[in-house]
Amino acid sequence: MEASKCLRLGRIHVSSRAKVWIIVGIGVAGAIILADSTRRRRRRGNAAGSERREDFGAFVERFELLPAPQLPPPAPRHPLSELTFAVSDSFDIKDYVTGFGNPDWKRTHAPASRTAVVVSLLLKHGGTCVGRTVMDELAFGITGENIHMGTPTNPDFPQLMPGGSASGSGVAVAAGLVDFALGTDTVGCVRIPAALCGIFGFRPSHGILSTIGVLMNSRSLETVGKRY
Repeated sequence: MEASKCLRLGRIHVSSRAKVWIIVGIGVAGAIILADSTRRRRRRGNAAGSERREDFGAFVERFELLPAPQLPPPAPRHPLSELTFAVSDSFDIKDYVTGFGNPDWKRTHAPASRTAVVVSLLLKHGGTCVGRTVMDELAFGITGENIHMGTPTNPDFPQLMPGGSASGSGVAVAAGLVDFALGTDTVGCVRIPAALCGIFGFRPSHGILSTIGVLMNSRSLETVGKRY
């Protein structure tokens, strides 16, 4: 009886210790990767060459949506204060036509009457939106190529494709042009560009984030995702 009890306790102890080491390992790995990513971006920023200024072909259009006004102290500072972001050409911005990566779509649609909910939330919390980025036509594709808008250049590997469909968003983050960017993800459209451009891509569970004001090709699968 005692031997059986000790065996069970031993298993619990080993299992708990294993979980602790897994958590520690993930944390250390994340810190190392984030530090390396930051160093790469700083080196590119310090270079400040012509390629950096040309934005790597990441943007379809540039504009500036300012964040909500910051309340005076003792009100807490906006969590996204001083951070910039971009969105794929599938997110509605009030008074702008959402192109969905296709000139015919853009020509035959009216300007949006409201800004996408997720974009409005980011502005509310202090972020500044600086433009819309290139994507595969109608979000169909994983290479990031667009014969109409041009294909963004992969900052770390110019000879390789940036990945898609949200290629411009991935390139904008990897090049240090913005702090983070939004795209939509069905089968990897956020994660693939992130992987190929050497950054983090996150696809939340379906239905967690609002898709009101976002063009999609699969409402039963697609969700808003983030790169940083």
